[in-house]
Amino acid sequence: QVQLVESGGGSVQAGGSLRLSCAASGYTSDLKLIGWFRQAPTKGREGVSTIYIGGGGAVYADTVKSRFTLSQDNAKNTMNLQMNSLKPEDTAMYYCAADLGGGDWLLPTDPRRFNSWGQGTQVTVSS
Repeated sequence: QVQLVESGGGSVQAGGSLRLSCAASGYTSDLKLIGWFRQAPTKGREGVSTIYIGGGGAVYADTVKSRFTLSQDNAKNTMNLQMNSLKPEDTAMYYCAADLGGGDWLLPTDPRRFNSWGQGTQVTVSS
């Protein structure tokens, strides 16, 4: 099992920035893919950005491309999401998630692929 803990959420005005962090612990050597998802009230869980452990570029949702940047520090088992030019529609609960294998046929931003989830951190963007 892998445990995930998010931090860095908060409230900001439109156009502002926030940085989310996710710390992973446990059997991190089993990680295949890690990333961020978000869920706004009355909406389904949406893939924001994911990245394969150990190589390859990050994948981004079209709604956040050029505004959000995902980075990982494998030595520290942490992952960060830098969010710039935030918009009110970015308001949601943001979750860190890890893929430990078993769903390789699914897209890297498909939440069904992910086995471990953090508790979430709230991001609120006001206009």
